[in-house]
Amino acid sequence: MPIPRLRSAAAALALVAAVMVPAPPASAAGASYVALGDSYSSGTGTRSYLADGTSCQRSVYAYPSLIASARGYALNFRACSGATVPDVVATQLGALTPTTSYVSLSVGGNDASFVPVLTECAKPAWMSNCNAAIDRAQAFIVNQLPASLSSLYAQIRARAPQASVTIAGYPRLFNGEDCNAGTWFSPTEEARLNATADLLNRTTATAAAAAGFTFGNPTVPFVGHAVCDNVEWLNGLSSPTSESYHPNRTGHASGYVPLLSASLTGVRVGVTQATVQSAELSAPAFTQQQQGYAAEDARITPKKFVAPDLKSPAARAAAARAGVDLADPASIDRADRAAEVRQNCGRQG
Repeated sequence: MPIPRLRSAAAALALVAAVMVPAPPASAAGASYVALGDSYSSGTGTRSYLADGTSCQRSVYAYPSLIASARGYALNFRACSGATVPDVVATQLGALTPTTSYVSLSVGGNDASFVPVLTECAKPAWMSNCNAAIDRAQAFIVNQLPASLSSLYAQIRARAPQASVTIAGYPRLFNGEDCNAGTWFSPTEEARLNATADLLNRTTATAAAAAGFTFGNPTVPFVGHAVCDNVEWLNGLSSPTSESYHPNRTGHASGYVPLLSASLTGVRVGVTQATVQSAELSAPAFTQQQQGYAAEDARITPKKFVAPDLKSPAARAAAARAGVDLADPASIDRADRAAEVRQNCGRQG
């Protein structure tokens, strides 16, 4: 459950659809659909995962499962939490064949170390350097990621020459407020983190266009549904922390499914209760399917957000240097604001 600082998030909206596409029977065998990528495609954040013997956190409530259920596609659900571009190449591309009809993919965030960046920026500024972490991520996105994506996309096209390929981007996580207890994201830090997501999306979109693929940008659909918005499509700090800063079930059903389905399948899919039920019924088949890939998936290391620990030796040492009384929340917050001002002034200078 998200951990509130100022207020609890409102209950998620019921799954709705502008276009109602009836869900076919779960047993229907249709066109081949392969879902590749990282945690934003596997369904991390939806709180229910296949017991497939892996740490991939694949969920029937993720957009690939919902799209496949609505359209009657035969899905090979290879997306895995923690996957980087090299992981996709090494462990997932083997699922593609010349008869693959549809491919979806989200990747690049882990290559840019976005989870460690969030971990750093969540700490009070007196024990972290968020700006430096963001600078490193942005430099990677600009200087190294384009070539990696270009190579990956070429390999996808070579293995699935006739497939419709849609690349999924990443939403902005923040709305300028931090309502979660136990994190210290400032408005300035949140703005820079959102700008980094934008940079990642622009870089990915450029590479996708060069490969002849479609790019789905979730920035606009997720406006008003960021962490701490009244209706969150993205988890804030959660328990367990592996759920943190990922789309929840509504984010997949109301955000990613309408965004990606039109370009991927030619029809804008709406998620109905029948769609969800069909997806749920597919769990045993998906579980058995992905168990066959468990050895390959074991090569992927999950990337997990780590909540700030003010009781750690590092925190105590940083607090002593900054003159912070760790028993006094007001002292922690005052020092956080002061340290952030100093860091931003140094950056501007």
